[in-house]
Amino acid sequence: MAIRFDGQVALVTGAGRGLGRSYALDLAARGAKVIVNDIGGNVDGSGHDGGPADQVVAEIKAAGGDGAANYDSVSEYEGGYNMVKQAMDTYGRLDIAVCNAGILRDVALHNMSEEQWDLVLAVHLKGCYTVLRAAWPVFRQQAYGRVVMATSGSGIWGNFGQANYGAAKAGMVGFMNVLKLEGEKYNVMVNCMGPGAATRMTQGLPNAGQAAPDRDVIMSPDHVAPVVTYLCSKENMESGLILEASGGNYRRAQFVQTKGVQFDPHEFKDAEWVQENFAKITDMTGAKALWGFRETRDEHDAKKK
Repeated sequence: MAIRFDGQVALVTGAGRGLGRSYALDLAARGAKVIVNDIGGNVDGSGHDGGPADQVVAEIKAAGGDGAANYDSVSEYEGGYNMVKQAMDTYGRLDIAVCNAGILRDVALHNMSEEQWDLVLAVHLKGCYTVLRAAWPVFRQQAYGRVVMATSGSGIWGNFGQANYGAAKAGMVGFMNVLKLEGEKYNVMVNCMGPGAATRMTQGLPNAGQAAPDRDVIMSPDHVAPVVTYLCSKENMESGLILEASGGNYRRAQFVQTKGVQFDPHEFKDAEWVQENFAKITDMTGAKALWGFRETRDEHDAKKK
C-alpha cells in the first residue's frame, strides 16, 4: 500500500540542504504540505541566508506540491513556537515534526570552550525541545502526531572530538524515551534516526572522501529519507526506536539491560564483592530491551495485543 500524506502537514527543521532537504522533498512528493525551516547558516551555525529554504520550497512547488519557508532558529524558544504557529496559521494543522537541524563545533574536550559546548547543545538538543514543546499541545488535541529526531552514531556509540555533538545526540534518545511514554495514549509516535550521508556536515570527517567518486551516490541523503518517511506515516505504530540508515544499510540500535546479579538487599556488599561478581553483572546473556524502567518492551507490547 502506498504511503501518502494527503491532508497532512509536516515541519522539517534544517531542511534547506542535505538530509533535511531529502526528507522535505519526499514528504511533499507524497502529498504533505511542508514547512521548510532553515536559517541558511554555515556548518558552524554562523550566518543567515533565506535562499536554501526558499529553494526547497520552489522545488516542492515546481513538482506540484505545497510548502512554505521558515527562517527561525530552533535554538530559540520563540523560533520553535513560530514554526508551529506558521503551520497552524498557513495550513490549519500539524501532523509531523522532523527535528533535523544541526551544526558542528568539533574539538577535543580539553580544548572545548563553553561557547562551543552551549551552541551545539542549543541547536541539536534544545532545538528538539523548542519545536516539540510548541507542537505537543497540537498533537495531544488532535490525538495524532509523528516525531523523528536526528540522533547520531556519535551519541549512540561515540566519536572522537565530538563531546558536545555526541552529548546532544544522546540527549535526544533520553528525550525520546520520555516522550514515547507521554505521547502513547495520544497516538503520538516518537522515534530517533541516526543517518549516515554525504553532506556539508560530513565533508570534514575522517574518510569523508573514501569511495570517491561514487560516494555522493552511495552515501546520498536519499538513501535515508525512506526510513524517515515511513516513521512519519500513519502506518508506523512503533515508538521509542533508534534506527540507523546509510547507503545500503538500515538497522536498529537499542539499549538493553542485563539480568544482573540478585542478592538479599538487607545485606550490604562491598567493592570487593562487586569485583568478584563483575563478570556476572555485565554478562549480556539474556539481556532485554526495556520500554520504561518498570517493564520490558516485550511486556509492554503484549499489553497492547
